[in-house]
Amino acid sequence: MGSAEEFDELVTEQRNRESIFLDRLSIEEMLDLICKEDQKVVEAVARERGSMAEAVRSASQALREGGRMFYMGSGTSGRLGVLDAAELLPTYGAGPETVKAILAGGPQAMFYPSEQAEDDYDGGRKDFLAESPGPKDVLVGITASGRTPYVLGALEAADEIGAMTVAITCNPDSAVAARAQVTIAPVVGPEVVSGSTRMKAGTAQKLVLNTLSTAVMVQLGKVYGNLMVGMQPSNEKLKKRAERIVAAAAEVDCSRAAETLAEADGDIKTAIVMLKSGRGRTQAQQALDAHEGFVGKALAALEEAEHN
Repeated sequence: MGSAEEFDELVTEQRNRESIFLDRLSIEEMLDLICKEDQKVVEAVARERGSMAEAVRSASQALREGGRMFYMGSGTSGRLGVLDAAELLPTYGAGPETVKAILAGGPQAMFYPSEQAEDDYDGGRKDFLAESPGPKDVLVGITASGRTPYVLGALEAADEIGAMTVAITCNPDSAVAARAQVTIAPVVGPEVVSGSTRMKAGTAQKLVLNTLSTAVMVQLGKVYGNLMVGMQPSNEKLKKRAERIVAAAAEVDCSRAAETLAEADGDIKTAIVMLKSGRGRTQAQQALDAHEGFVGKALAALEEAEHN
C-alpha cells in the first residue's frame, strides 16, 4: 500500500501553488482559477492518445472475439466507471454482457461512501473472479492515485488468467502502471483543493472513459458516419431520435423512417440498410450479420452484389 511519505509524493496529493489562498479569493476569482485549472485536463488527456489507441485496439479485438470489458475502481473513480458502463446500453445497445462496472463496496457505494473498501486488495481479486472472467476479457482498473489496493488486487487476478489489463490513473510511474499492460495516465497536476481528486483527476478519468468506450463502440460497428445506429429506442424520446437517425442516414423524411423502423422491428441498422439498398428486411439483416453489424460494409456488399 505504500507509506504516508510515498502517498504525499503523489502528484494528485500535492498542494497547488496557484490556489494556496483559495479561501481569500472573491467568488469570481475562485471560479476563474478553477476554470483555468480545468483547462489543463483536456491537454493532459490528449497527450495520452497513443496509450488510448492501444487500449482501444486491444479492447475492440477482445469484444469482437466474444470477450467482455470490466471497469473496476473505488470512490469517484469507480463511480465514473459505473456511469460510463450504464450509458452504453441506451446509447449503443451494449449491456453488462459486453461492458460491466464493478464498484468497491458494491452497488450501494454509488450513493453512500464506502472508503474502507478501496483498501481491500483481496476484495478486488474476489469481485473480479466472481464474474468468471477468461483470457478473452479486458479489465480496466480506474484509480486516480494509481495505488488503490482494490484495483491492484483485481489487476493481479486478471494477469493470472491472461486477461488484457488497462490502467487509468493520474499519477506517473504508479503501482498500477507496473501491473497493467496498457496505462493511460493524464497527469493533471495538483488539485485546486489539495487531494480532492473528484475535481481535475475525476474530469480526466471521465474524458478518458468517454473516449475509450466511444472509440471501442465505433470499432464494433455501433456507429454509422457519426450516428449512433446501435441505440436502443426504449422510450418515446429515443424512438423519436431513432426516427431522426434513420431519416438522416437514408435521406428520407421522418414519416418514411418511422414506417421502415416499424417494418424492421425497431432495429435502426436494419431500417437504414433497407432504405438505402432497396432490399427487404431479411436481406438487410443477412447483410448486416455477414459483416459483423457494420452498416457501411453491409451496404457496400449489397451494392457490389447488385453490380455483379
